[in-house]
Amino acid sequence: MNISRKWRSRSLIATGLAAAVTASVLVAGAGAGAAAGGRDDSKRDWVGSWGAGVTRGNLTGTSSVGFDNQSVRMIVHGSVGGSKVRVRLSNVYGEKAVEVGNATVAKPDTATPALSDVDPATVRQLTFGGSPSFVMPKGAELLSDPVDLRVGDDQDLVVSVYFPTPTGLTTFHSTSRQNSFSGNGDLADDAAGTGYTLTRTCCWFFLSGVDVLRDKAAGSVIVFGDSLGDGNGIALNSNLRWPDQLFDRMQSKVHHKQLPGVLNVSRAGARLSHEALEPGAGGFPGFPELGDNAYSRLDEDVFSETAAHAVILDLGINDIWMNNDSSATIIAAIRQLNQQIQQRGYTVLVGTLGPFEGLMGFDGTTVWSPEKEATRQAVNDYLRTHRNEFDAVVDFDRVLRDPAAPTKLKPEFDSGDHIHPNDAGSKAMAEAVPLHKIVR
Repeated sequence: MNISRKWRSRSLIATGLAAAVTASVLVAGAGAGAAAGGRDDSKRDWVGSWGAGVTRGNLTGTSSVGFDNQSVRMIVHGSVGGSKVRVRLSNVYGEKAVEVGNATVAKPDTATPALSDVDPATVRQLTFGGSPSFVMPKGAELLSDPVDLRVGDDQDLVVSVYFPTPTGLTTFHSTSRQNSFSGNGDLADDAAGTGYTLTRTCCWFFLSGVDVLRDKAAGSVIVFGDSLGDGNGIALNSNLRWPDQLFDRMQSKVHHKQLPGVLNVSRAGARLSHEALEPGAGGFPGFPELGDNAYSRLDEDVFSETAAHAVILDLGINDIWMNNDSSATIIAAIRQLNQQIQQRGYTVLVGTLGPFEGLMGFDGTTVWSPEKEATRQAVNDYLRTHRNEFDAVVDFDRVLRDPAAPTKLKPEFDSGDHIHPNDAGSKAMAEAVPLHKIVR
């Protein structure tokens, strides 16, 4: 089954824009670079280079209130590079239409230690249907026109967006592990970044994806996980999430023409069968940013991604410690997700669940118990003994656990909270993935 050109119809049709926008997006997907750039792009392919699983804004704070006559500058760490770029903006969880007055994409200025500035020679205005200002209807996501900006593999990009009128509730990704910046007025073209007066240690707002046009593109791999994939435990602004380190590993092992993109749609707090606001053990109150159950995320976070051919599924540990779900419930959920994803033609790799003894709840009490440990072990035993159901099983538990105390993380991998691996632990997770299963 060929899924490399698949986009959900909502991505193209439910934008509510004029027909010209739809036409431009369809042409972009077909590789119409010869008309726009004077060269034949028919032998090139669009592929996902960066992605984020987005959710509804929280009940309070900027993600709830949004922006008004303000700009936000966001840094993303791409995987594969290409000759052109297009950016996906999302208002999927918004409560009203959102006006964008100006938007740009650029490369960072690596000559300075600052993160809020960009290389002025690389600033490109983003347009949608040829217009630099546009409206994102409620519940829609939009794909920009392609821009000529050659980016390398492992390249950071900076997306800046100006919101001239109140946005209201945002669609966002909270655990970015990357600084973002905001300031008053239209700062999208501000290369020096001096107008961005507020630095945040979180969040991509209204931004859900970056595609690149690439010679002989080799598709992309989706990491559909929880906070371990989202980067809880790694150093801020380091880009050492285990999916980032997976791409770094592939760069050294895989021929350039066979190099797939890596799209990390992991979400901190994600659960298989529970909703964002459901409370959990240890006084955990639930937050909108955790997102909905995994089943409901498939269309948005998996099936809509550009040119994806493989999925690494690593969910279930939060269902154990937060909600004390049974092993039967968790196994059934993993099997159902695997079946649905495989049915669409994707290769599916499933990860075993890592240890968490010592994890403390919001109220300072332990959320680990021998009973929950038995559940974790039962889930992992099932995955290991039923490998034939999946295309591969990645034994994250084996590489993360302490051989002297298998219910705990290795001390050298522990970020300090006893569940999230640090930079070195994330590298070990990346090294556990069998490359021959995800490289075509």
